[in-house]
Amino acid sequence: MSKPLPTTVRTHFTALRMLLVMTVILGLAYPLLVTGIGQAVFGDKANGSIVRTADGKEIGSSLLGQSYDLPKKNPDDADEEAVPDPKWFQPRPSANKYDGKVSGASNLGPNSEDLTKTVEDRRKAVAEFDGVDPASVPADAVTASGSALDPHISVAYAKEQVDRVARIRGNVSPETLNKLIEKYTEGPSLGFLGQQGVNVVLLNTALAQQK
Repeated sequence: MSKPLPTTVRTHFTALRMLLVMTVILGLAYPLLVTGIGQAVFGDKANGSIVRTADGKEIGSSLLGQSYDLPKKNPDDADEEAVPDPKWFQPRPSANKYDGKVSGASNLGPNSEDLTKTVEDRRKAVAEFDGVDPASVPADAVTASGSALDPHISVAYAKEQVDRVARIRGNVSPETLNKLIEKYTEGPSLGFLGQQGVNVVLLNTALAQQK
């Protein structure tokens, strides 16, 4: 009759078996199950909500905003001021110029004189750019989101830009643009958090396909 293993050895063997079992369950089976469900049920979201052109070219994500500026005169000059392209719907300002590697606000509070001046400067610039009264410029046109990456603007700001985009492009009517705005207007999160918003990335992607 063989001699029983010492208690310490048996305890270690039990722990090793438990480690192997839990590694298979939690390290292999569970991740594969969750990944499989994600791909089967929420494939687009699980893969980053990638936005593609009509010919399949990847141009961004519907979850991340981006700038729509005119090409720089000197692409190598990092300090050259970006100029918004009037033929596109413009997003709200961004504290990090929509750099996907960085997320965060300016941290300037409501009593900051710098913030007040920045907002007023933006209000004048947006009003001149869109050809509207400064008093009618929506708040989101002059203030950045907390993440600085939000792809949404208010319905009011989107509609403010309709006449300018239609005039510059010349091949698309204000009626068509308003229909696109309505199509890409999303309701509040979970149906009750926040307000309606227009996804500028999806809106401009659809706009690019207009003939």
